[in-house]
Amino acid sequence: MLPLKGRFGITLNLILAVLALAGACVILFKGAPGSRRLEIRDAASGRVYGRLPIGEGGEFAIEFVHSVNQSPVCDTFRVRGTEIALTAVRFFSFGAGMQSDLEEGQVMSRDGDALVITGFDRSFRELNYIVGTVSDHLLFINGETISLRDLCGRNARITIRIR
Repeated sequence: MLPLKGRFGITLNLILAVLALAGACVILFKGAPGSRRLEIRDAASGRVYGRLPIGEGGEFAIEFVHSVNQSPVCDTFRVRGTEIALTAVRFFSFGAGMQSDLEEGQVMSRDGDALVITGFDRSFRELNYIVGTVSDHLLFINGETISLRDLCGRNARITIRIR
């Protein structure tokens, strides 16, 4: 990348430096023109924390420690147009807030010590999370692990959409 020159370049570089020093953190990845992006926003202000490329049928997962039963839960999703389809839930302990009955078409299996439920017929226009204050929420996408606490801050109320 060539350094920017002239008054515009100096101004832009100063703005970027100030944002970096202020701790601004926005992840913007460029994808192919017309490609879909997983967008993470502050639910109240609409501030964009990140846009990550994800193709039709692409998968991502969010892992967190359940606030009631204090064990890890990992929700896996697949992109269907602008919808987010739940494909699997992986967890280690039954209890309050955890699914214990299977719905039609769902299958529960074991993966080591974990229980995995698949066969969901649910999709969402958006996902809403409150990022953990004690333990993190981790986003797994495109072979990367992203700390939502580092990206958005503790106790941030976020919305995840496909754009």
